[in-house]
Amino acid sequence: MLEARQLSKSYGKQPALDRLDLIVPPGEVFCLLGPNGAGKTTTVNLFLNFTAPSAGQALVCGIDSARDPLAARRRLAYIPENVMLYGKLSGLENLMYFVALATGERLEAAEASALLTRAGVPLDAMRRPVGGYSKGMRQKVGIAIALAKQAQALLLDEPTSGLDPLAANEFAQAMQTLRQQGMAILMVTHDLFLAQQCGSRVGIMQRGQLVSVLTTANTDHLTLERAYLDASRAALQKPEAA
Repeated sequence: MLEARQLSKSYGKQPALDRLDLIVPPGEVFCLLGPNGAGKTTTVNLFLNFTAPSAGQALVCGIDSARDPLAARRRLAYIPENVMLYGKLSGLENLMYFVALATGERLEAAEASALLTRAGVPLDAMRRPVGGYSKGMRQKVGIAIALAKQAQALLLDEPTSGLDPLAANEFAQAMQTLRQQGMAILMVTHDLFLAQQCGSRVGIMQRGQLVSVLTTANTDHLTLERAYLDASRAALQKPEAA
């Protein structure tokens, strides 16, 4: 589970995140929508302890990520916009290396192959250098790393940016599989279609605040788009903080 309690981050007098309260339980995909600078990536960075909160808590399975970052990260997996892998190593070798780095345990090749298969990596690609992989294929290796870590929560920052429609659809299907396995997933995206397709709930952020939360089961794409535009217009009319 991921939980933000009055989570805030300021740079000087400028708030990047303002008293965020949010719970992402196991088996849910929560998508954060909003323009650049709305506080989405700041939220992810606080859960990862890449930056320290100004106030409040970012909890991973009940563990305060600022007080015990190593314990929190053991329960987390993170897939950024561009998954960084060693280009000269194969998909199998990258998976085995990063799992050993994260857990201190050796992953056998057969188990690594099974995990890559679950993540959607074709058998004929597993032993090829990832320098020749597409972005979508690299994302699948990232998913396999999350599976191998047995992560209980997953953070994603613009994971489908630059993917073609087929690759984006495959990624959304993979998120549904992880959701069904009980993983808590927090995804930052600009893609309303992706949020509607694979999110359980969608939160709209503006100027560091979570201004609206919608349940996708009760929301079509047009309603989601209208809510997003209404929130954007309201933010434009709101005066800047002094």
